[in-house]
Amino acid sequence: MQTVDSECAVQPEAPGSLSTSKPGATMRAAVYKGSSTISVEQVGVPEIGPGEMLVRVEACGICHTDLKKVEHNLLPPPRVFGHETAGVVAAVGEGVTKFQPGDAVIAFHHIPCRNCFYCEHKLYAQCAGYKRVGITAGHGEPAGGGFAQYVRIMDWIVRDGVEKIPAGVPFDRASFVEPINTCHKAVVQVDPQPRETVAILGQGPIGLMFTMLVKRTGARIFATDTLTRRRELSRRFGAEESYDPRDPAFEETVRQATAGRGADLVIVAASARGIVDQAMKASRPGSRILLFAQTSHQERVEVSGADICVGERTVCGAYSASVDLQKESARLVFSGELPVEELISHRVALDQIGEGIELALHPGEQSLKIVVQPQRSK
Repeated sequence: MQTVDSECAVQPEAPGSLSTSKPGATMRAAVYKGSSTISVEQVGVPEIGPGEMLVRVEACGICHTDLKKVEHNLLPPPRVFGHETAGVVAAVGEGVTKFQPGDAVIAFHHIPCRNCFYCEHKLYAQCAGYKRVGITAGHGEPAGGGFAQYVRIMDWIVRDGVEKIPAGVPFDRASFVEPINTCHKAVVQVDPQPRETVAILGQGPIGLMFTMLVKRTGARIFATDTLTRRRELSRRFGAEESYDPRDPAFEETVRQATAGRGADLVIVAASARGIVDQAMKASRPGSRILLFAQTSHQERVEVSGADICVGERTVCGAYSASVDLQKESARLVFSGELPVEELISHRVALDQIGEGIELALHPGEQSLKIVVQPQRSK
């Protein structure tokens, strides 16, 4: 992946200044240009309309969903990615009364219509309205926009998809509300029970969030990751034991802990060759297997049909956030009940986003969650 810095940085105006929403104002943004290339360049600050808000972005996490879109060129350019967004309201459009300039907020880029067939069945990510992205940096198709200094929050997101950040909560921590919501939704879906045995494959940022959330259910957790530091963190956050996935001791330990049966639930929180097959091998007949990281149409999964059919396993997927869990997910993050700030390994300026993306794509022992801080010059 290539990153190009096309212009010198220009500091935008202070939060609360209405002039940032006027025609002609400019800001810095990391623009996806196609061919796996992101260019940090000067673009216009998005203009807002009635019912909308302009938010000055203070922190935006780098998510692997966006990395896949860039690395594999899944969407046409140009566009500005980044959807784990926390910042300060800089301006509000006519009719906005819930928020005012100076409010610290997080914003979800998808919100369902609540009226369609899928919403009635609480399959919010399948709602046609949910699939519309409601946050943009104003350059190209809306795509979250958090890798820019300002974003426009569209009216339906302002109504239902914005939460105020309590005083004293750092923006870096607040940016975890969206990813925590996606994991929280998945945990509620597969419903781990006290004393059940849960295997969580992958202990990157998402896998560690799963470990934190599953620990709250009273289930026993056994985890895997190829990196030593991540295995150490998984034990700290609730795993009874954590192994290198290539170590046969992992499956042996899970079977010893379950009278030879295998895990009751396996959460596949990483995308790697053979990982779903390992989920089958580590699970018992009649178990649940959740696929969470297999988000690209280019990914293919091959397993034994008999492991599912004859073994009576339930294989399911979970994708994106749940509006029903939005406030509870925000509470878990804002309160510090989930120690998500401990997942941050690097904080990078917008001009350093290329380095941040490379760290996220090719993690080492010291890299974990990368947070972009667009207002920093360096």
